[in-house]
Amino acid sequence: MTDEDQQERVQGIEAGAFDASPGAGSADPFATGPGDAAELPGVDRHPPTGAMSAERLAMKALEARLLGGERKLRRREVAAGAGLSLLSARKLWRALGFPNFGDEDVAFTERDQAALSTVVDLVRAGKLTEEAAISVTRSIGQMTDRMVVWQIEALVEDMVHEQGVTDAVARKRLVNELPALVDALEEVLVYSWRRQLNAGVQRLAVRAEAGLQASEEGREGDEDDAPLPLARAVGFADLVSYTSLSRRMNEKTLARLVQRFENKCAEIISVGGGRLVKTVGDEVLYIAETPAAGAEISLALAEAFTEDEILPEARVAMVWGRILSRLGDIYGPTVNLAARLTTLADPGTVLVDSMTASALEHDERFVMIAQEPENVRGFGEINPVRLTRGRGKGLVLD
Repeated sequence: MTDEDQQERVQGIEAGAFDASPGAGSADPFATGPGDAAELPGVDRHPPTGAMSAERLAMKALEARLLGGERKLRRREVAAGAGLSLLSARKLWRALGFPNFGDEDVAFTERDQAALSTVVDLVRAGKLTEEAAISVTRSIGQMTDRMVVWQIEALVEDMVHEQGVTDAVARKRLVNELPALVDALEEVLVYSWRRQLNAGVQRLAVRAEAGLQASEEGREGDEDDAPLPLARAVGFADLVSYTSLSRRMNEKTLARLVQRFENKCAEIISVGGGRLVKTVGDEVLYIAETPAAGAEISLALAEAFTEDEILPEARVAMVWGRILSRLGDIYGPTVNLAARLTTLADPGTVLVDSMTASALEHDERFVMIAQEPENVRGFGEINPVRLTRGRGKGLVLD
């Protein structure tokens, strides 16, 4: 740590975060190495001399369009323009996932300053606390980072397939192809965010109390998940023999298998009214607001992979209980039990626990078949129940 960084840290601690001391800064604990900025396009510690290549000119034009102008500002100038200490500015930049810039790096535009001011104004107006502002900002940074990686890889893959070029050539061509797509992608992003925000408010605020009341049946109030704020059906679907299959596949075949798996899961979960929380390789975690919705999704997933000509079968498990929702993920004993049950399920089948079975037993759409008791790590002896289809067609996919 340099003397300047040490001084910034002391000043920051004394002044508090989001202070209006433009000269102060921080040796941020989340900071990466001092050379990171040099790796980014447009941030040149040693600017090139002579005429630019056509590729670099295209990249500069695209960057100016995406960033709202040419990089003209240093980090201290941006922080001062927003009325912030460097410490506070770096906290927000780190939350967004930006690398560490040095004092001499001309890395920012006026749009960076405006964005910083927007977040700070929410705190100063009392609409968000500092902690909430950092958390919300981090959610934007993490989700958009994953989103752009997904989109870039999808576009590159499409060019390789449609234009018959190599992966390396497609990545270079992307710089010229992207400008025609930027406005449309941005419009759909904002549209989707508003729709998702509306749906999220309904799920996580308006109907939250009704879900907890619906989960009371069969509970005594002393369960491990009793203090948690949301009632949800939590499910896992796990592809059988994925590891051995992936070892025998080339890059292109494996990519198609993973995409087929994720696309099919996302479609079924969405049609069933659930939410895909995350995918981890060969496994998907999802939730639904009612045990019946969770059961329909779970059965549809098991059936879809059994019938699929390319993908292997899946083990599926679902548990109705209470969870904690944070950082876009879910936590709690309900999640852990669903994961444990997945490992006990036979390929192509769905397992639930006894409490979930009780919540579904009067629904003629489902049939429950008791299984032998199992000793499950962290839960002791449990009574798994196999979930099968009863009356009705189940989920109807277009």
